[in-house]
Amino acid sequence: MAKNLAEIAKKRKIKYFLISFVDLFGVLRAKLVPARAIAGMQKNGAGFAGFAAWLDMTPAHPDLFAIPDPDSLIQLPWKPEVAWLASDLWMDGKPVAASPRVMLKNQLAKASKKGWRMKAGVECEYFLTNADGSAIADTMDTQEKPCYDQSALMRRYDVVSEICDCMLELGWNPYQNDHEDGNGQFEMNWDYDDALQTADKHTFFKYMTRTIAENHGLRATFMPKPFTNLTGNGCHSHVSVWDKTGKKNLFLDTKDENGLSKLSYNFLGGIIHSATALCSVFNPTVNSYKRINAPRTMSGATWAPNTVTWTGNNRTHMIRVPEAGRFELRLMDGATNPYMAQAFILAAGLDGIANKRDHGTRSDHNMYIEGFKVKNAAKLPLNLLDALRLTEKNKVLRDAFGGDVIDSYVKLKMGEWLNYCSYLTQWEREYTLDC
Repeated sequence: MAKNLAEIAKKRKIKYFLISFVDLFGVLRAKLVPARAIAGMQKNGAGFAGFAAWLDMTPAHPDLFAIPDPDSLIQLPWKPEVAWLASDLWMDGKPVAASPRVMLKNQLAKASKKGWRMKAGVECEYFLTNADGSAIADTMDTQEKPCYDQSALMRRYDVVSEICDCMLELGWNPYQNDHEDGNGQFEMNWDYDDALQTADKHTFFKYMTRTIAENHGLRATFMPKPFTNLTGNGCHSHVSVWDKTGKKNLFLDTKDENGLSKLSYNFLGGIIHSATALCSVFNPTVNSYKRINAPRTMSGATWAPNTVTWTGNNRTHMIRVPEAGRFELRLMDGATNPYMAQAFILAAGLDGIANKRDHGTRSDHNMYIEGFKVKNAAKLPLNLLDALRLTEKNKVLRDAFGGDVIDSYVKLKMGEWLNYCSYLTQWEREYTLDC
């Protein structure tokens, strides 16, 4: 063992460990383990019943074991006697292929064989609301264009600064916090890292933000579109591929007009090629499609894409190149599974490299006004059902993750869609009661 968790517990005065995993719906599951038992858990894992989580299992399946990764350990800054551990799921002595962290590790292993390391950063947007989520918490936050509003930001200083202080304590190197484009909406940024570390931090950030908000009597929501008239919650991901040492950015080419290498263009081509099939993972809820296909919001823009296009430093496209050596994928929303998001980016990118996928032509149009001028660009799906059907039949994703894994995901999410369809809305009553 590279790190002995029992010894770490004694040195850091840790009383309990949260041995956690994320299921296919992005729900964070855990067991609270006393420090006296952590040595056995580190070796054998914490036991779970897979059917009790959003995993494609039945009560007849064997025990599921979450094997904690000692390198992921985070001591809760607001409750230092508790430490959090990300885990990999195992069953019958083998990793569970249809578990999100394993999905990502498998794709990273494929990249590693080629001598590549993917690095990623995420921009997590969230709203601070009242306890039941029915309204934003700050009743004075009413500006038509509230983005970067200093007063609204400082009225939530207690929450935002506490989250940032925690990230500073954890060594994440946060570098800015701001009020976003929606009333009551915020974003906090920290340094990019290897994709697995970023996914672990992304998972913990959501838990930490919700917890701190609750401690202040508020609610933090990453829901893609919690308010119809306000900008939705995106989760943009910045991506680059480096050599095995992590010192040379293989996406960087200073001689190229966009600052991108041939490798990065092929990677980009892979994302473009599979973009519509990636939506069910990047935009995994019914509500997601009210963000990427939304009309203009109160502030005047949705800041979300609806077409498969790429550009330079232009925020109206699905993929933006903000500077040389990386690109920003603006499709993902706040509901995306932190591990699956990075895993599916990498899978599509690796396919693009292997098959030299065409990345198409850069567009510099304002897609919110001149989108009609872009010809032959695919439109993003209009709803979760369409997205799931595209994922289900996509050969790239089936080859990357295995047909069984894709079928499991689609099956569970299709159940969610059918559940949604069973609800009768007020809109239906108002518009079709007398038809």
